[in-house]
Amino acid sequence: MTPTYNATKETSEGTRSTSKTRTKMKRRTEESPITEISQIWQKSGTCPEGTVPVRRIRKRELLKAHSIEDYGRKKASFSQPQNLDSSVQQKNHSKAILFTLGHRYLGGKGDIRVFNPYVETDDEYSTSQVSLINGAYNDYELIEAGWAVNPSVYGDRQTRLFAYWTVDGSIKTGCFDLTCPGFVQTSNEIALGAAFHLKSVPGDLTYQITIYIYKDTYTNKWWLQYNEEKNIGYWPPELFSAMKSNAESVEWGGEVYSTRVGTSPHTGTQMGSGQFPGPLFYACGAVTRMRIHDNYPSLKSPAYVQTFTDEYFCYDARYVGDYVEDPEFYYGGPGRNPMCP
Repeated sequence: MTPTYNATKETSEGTRSTSKTRTKMKRRTEESPITEISQIWQKSGTCPEGTVPVRRIRKRELLKAHSIEDYGRKKASFSQPQNLDSSVQQKNHSKAILFTLGHRYLGGKGDIRVFNPYVETDDEYSTSQVSLINGAYNDYELIEAGWAVNPSVYGDRQTRLFAYWTVDGSIKTGCFDLTCPGFVQTSNEIALGAAFHLKSVPGDLTYQITIYIYKDTYTNKWWLQYNEEKNIGYWPPELFSAMKSNAESVEWGGEVYSTRVGTSPHTGTQMGSGQFPGPLFYACGAVTRMRIHDNYPSLKSPAYVQTFTDEYFCYDARYVGDYVEDPEFYYGGPGRNPMCP
């Protein structure tokens, strides 16, 4: 059954109200560079002014969590890169990312290809996102957004728009979308947690979304913008300590969670499209038009970046920066395969 959305009047900042909404995605083809489609739930109606959409959480979704307190939260991971030459191995998490360090970051942006990767079990997930991070590798603050296939949160294997935050490496805080107090929804046109109406097949028509997370230096709110059209909402500064000021790093790429990461047999949960990057770059996960906002007054391409992957035989990462006008990042993989048994 497709999740439904309630509509109630928006009250004050921080109040979670609900509604039906519409959002857009772009697909690029040679004949039609941009084709707009709606999220699946929009078939049931639209959202009136003065309301915001919140996905209704059903009992069957709560039952998939280890506890009510754990619902909507990532399992703790220790993954923040400490410099451009190293990163800390994660427990039960596998990443293939591009990251940048060395500045006070006030924003990060990227165009992310959207797919519907295979997720093997209900307690696993696959995400692709833009992330901003500050803090020690085992106690970091993070905000991120992108797309996810996450049965334990959404109750199915559809690809959905998500946002996430934590202030302690997901040990005790943080959640997806609006499943806990934190992110403040302001848009009546975009639904966090809503499924995309897409059918992405490697080598066929490909869809993408644009994610931009940036800080309002006057209010210190971290805003989430979708598809360069409207802000979805913001993370209030009261949530954070270090991130009140700035982020220390920006990441682009994919993540897989499974208790069978780093073990044999490895999980078969896919990242990106499920294809390794190259030689057919059009068929794999990708982030293009990567931008940062540091002390420079406007967005710019990051000057220094590096790829990182926990398990390059399972999920790989490739950065194409030479001889191209705008660098591109490719990532993903099938998980379990002959090289990753």
